[in-house]
Amino acid sequence: MPTSQARVQTTEASRYLQQLCRHWSHKFKVEATPDHGTVPFGEDRVCTFDAEPDALVMRIDSADPVNLTRLENVVADHLARFAFRESLGDIRWSRAA
Repeated sequence: MPTSQARVQTTEASRYLQQLCRHWSHKFKVEATPDHGTVPFGEDRVCTFDAEPDALVMRIDSADPVNLTRLENVVADHLARFAFRESLGDIRWSRAA
């Protein structure tokens, strides 16, 4: 399954992880702790978040490369909106097969 990962430097990783998971919990069966979150966007696509002391690590798994690109944009856009007080810079995703 194609995978994409981004590591975003921030000391607010846990806060953003929880905001993102809470946001999507209205539509999806989200699992979240302050350090780890999982958002199942569908049967064949899921996003996981891990809060480190200095970064938020985001991983998307999707069976469809088109959906992978779409989810990269959706997740990055939501993170940027929640982190409006902080300049996160460009969120760069790296792909693995």
